[in-house]
Amino acid sequence: MSQGSVILKLIALPLSIILICLGIMTVLGGHITPGGGFQGGAMIASGVALSILVYGLGNSPLEFSHAYIEVFESIGALGFIILGLIGLFVGGFFLYNVGTDILNIVPASIQNVLHYPDVTNAGIIPYLNIFVGLKVFVGLSAIVIAFEGFKKFTEEGE
Repeated sequence: MSQGSVILKLIALPLSIILICLGIMTVLGGHITPGGGFQGGAMIASGVALSILVYGLGNSPLEFSHAYIEVFESIGALGFIILGLIGLFVGGFFLYNVGTDILNIVPASIQNVLHYPDVTNAGIIPYLNIFVGLKVFVGLSAIVIAFEGFKKFTEEGE
């Protein structure tokens, strides 16, 4: 059982939720702002790590099973590979940015002024940020969970 103070336990969960929300915002806005999948995934993992370190592995309100972590890691890896293969088949290069104005939402006047046919679409970059964010979040969270589990295992052995 964790020996954190009551004040630390009162603050840890709201702070963890704020860190997770900021991480999600960083992942989703990574194609137009500084940041992206790696930074956002690390922020989400820091929220999970804070909760696990304060409450302990068994008592954490943000609890992840092995199957849950495995599914998210698989989604991140497969999504990245699938987007890379789509770029390979469409553009001839792995992770080629296949960005077009699919919904035709950019007015022709804006396209003519900027001489760029695709002003608002970042192509596959936002999706890549999401999949990289998932992989980084799961990887860093798994490291914290493994260390906390090893700590618990060694304390029980004494």
